[in-house]
Amino acid sequence: MNAIRIDAARAQGRAQSQSQVDVATFIAWADADRRGEADVADFYAHRFRAEFRPAFNAWMASRPSTNPDAPPTPFAMPQYQLASKQEAERLDTAADAATAQVLRDLQTASNYVLTVVLYAVVLVFAGMSTKIAGRRLRWILVGIGCLVFVITIAWIATFPVSVQI
Repeated sequence: MNAIRIDAARAQGRAQSQSQVDVATFIAWADADRRGEADVADFYAHRFRAEFRPAFNAWMASRPSTNPDAPPTPFAMPQYQLASKQEAERLDTAADAATAQVLRDLQTASNYVLTVVLYAVVLVFAGMSTKIAGRRLRWILVGIGCLVFVITIAWIATFPVSVQI
């Protein structure tokens, strides 16, 4: 589970780094384009990352300089997809599922430990009954012990069983 979280954090860091590169090259392109330096703008446009290029092309096709309904940047386009971001989201989902399974397993383990404690209580009642002189009180203690034993057996029968080793 922790390994999955670490991998998710790495993928998220990679996605953020890639976004920063995309933003930096886009800003450099936009600045050169605004100044009318077509050769410099082309220089930056040829260096756009492959994942950024479809969003940029779609954004340019929306004519952002003349269309008021065009998205403000290529980063708002649905075509801007980072594989590392999707990988981070997938890993986060997997880590959440692993965490949920671990919590279920911990609860199951705690339930088994509680049954051991309940069996110890049964033994305490049985042991105490041998030290009691009064017959009626002895049978009450044995009865309580038996009741706890039966309830514990019934409860443990509802626990999940794994045949894996």
